[in-house]
Amino acid sequence: MLNVKKFNQICRQRKMTLQQLAGHLARGGRSEQDAVRALRNWRKGLLTPKPTSEDVRRLAEALGVEVQDISQWRAMYRYAPMSPRKVHLVTQLIQGREVQEALDILQFTRKRAAEAVRKVLQSAIANADEQEADVENLVVSEARVDPAGRRIGTKAWRAKDRGRAHPIRKEASHIIVSVSQQ
Repeated sequence: MLNVKKFNQICRQRKMTLQQLAGHLARGGRSEQDAVRALRNWRKGLLTPKPTSEDVRRLAEALGVEVQDISQWRAMYRYAPMSPRKVHLVTQLIQGREVQEALDILQFTRKRAAEAVRKVLQSAIANADEQEADVENLVVSEARVDPAGRRIGTKAWRAKDRGRAHPIRKEASHIIVSVSQQ
């Protein structure tokens, strides 16, 4: 996947215009107009249409950098049976840290969510290793938690006074961790 922050930084350094980059993307089968539209979205951080590995390779070739320099690797745990509020405390600990340091922190954090976040981080590292990235120089570029709503099968009620009932809300969350090279 494309690392938007590094992509914008390298574009500014090399003084590349959208038309120059679109010319390289147009060779991959896109029209010039579609390539410009996609590049505008990518520079804003909107990854629609989703950049393919071929698009990232062509952009890296146009900018004169390695593919790993503008790539990031992501892993997700969808519908984790934990509250987003509690998982957010753990993801804040590893945001922006080197991968080995983040793994050490998660190993010794005494929170239930730390184990799930550690597994997601290890999966992101494995994704980067599969694409032949330098695992020693990886940094946690994004660690985020999104609410996933009420967990399936947890429609329970707590009895209250005067015949009332209050719902027991057991929340789920999506844990997203992305790593990129320094």
